[in-house]
Amino acid sequence: MISISSYKGHSVFALLLALMFFHNPLLIALTFIGVNIPDFDHKFKKDRVYKLIILGLIVFISLYILKLPYFVGLIIVFLGITFYFSEHRSFTHSIFGALVLTSAVSLIIIWSYELVLGFTILDNSYLIIAVLIALLSFLFLNKKLLLVFLPVFFLSLFFIKDVDFNYIEIVLALFLGVFSHIVLDSFTPAGIKIFAPLSSKKVYKRFGLISIFILVIFAIMYRLPILFKLFEQYISMF
Repeated sequence: MISISSYKGHSVFALLLALMFFHNPLLIALTFIGVNIPDFDHKFKKDRVYKLIILGLIVFISLYILKLPYFVGLIIVFLGITFYFSEHRSFTHSIFGALVLTSAVSLIIIWSYELVLGFTILDNSYLIIAVLIALLSFLFLNKKLLLVFLPVFFLSLFFIKDVDFNYIEIVLALFLGVFSHIVLDSFTPAGIKIFAPLSSKKVYKRFGLISIFILVIFAIMYRLPILFKLFEQYISMF
C-alpha cells in the first residue's frame, strides 16, 4: 500500500493542485518537479546531492572560462550544499526552506533561459523553457517518474503549443509544488517543523487541512477571470 507521503502520493497531489491553477503544461510540469525537490535532504539521496554539487562546479567553471554569466553554477552548488547540511523533514520542509528552494530553482531556470536566449541563435522561448524543464527533471525526478513524466510532458507540448508564460508564474508553479510536499507531510505522524531552523515546533494534520482549504480558495480566485470570460462567452451565444 502506498503511503500518503511517498513520492507517488506527493506527485499525484501536486498534479491535482497544478491542474486547479494552471492550463500551461510548462507550469504543470514545474509543479510536478517542485514537489519532489524537498526530499533531497534524505540520506539515501546523498549520492545525487554530491552529483548536484559537482554539476554546479562544472557549470560554474565552464561558464567562467567562456566568460559568460556563471551565477547559474553557483546557485546549483548552493542548492546541493543546502540539501547536504539539512536534516530530513527539517529546513527543506519548512516555510523558509520552501522559499529558499523555490528561489534557487527559479533562478536556475530563469538565468539559464536568459543565457540561452542571449548567447545562442535560438529565439523560441517556449521551446527553450521546455528543454530546461526536461533537463531539470533529470536532476530531481527518479527513474520511475521520469519514464512517465517525459513522454507525457512532450506529448502535452505537441498538443498545446506556444502558451504564454512569465517569470512570476514560473516561481508560483515551483512554490506550489514545494509547498504541496510540506502540506502532505504534515499528515504523517512525525509532522513537520514548519518554522525550522528558527523553531522546532511541529505542525500536523490540522495545518495540512487548513493549507489545502486556503489553496483551493486561491485556485478559485486565480481562475475567476477565466470563469468570467467563459460565462460572458456563454451569455453572448444567447
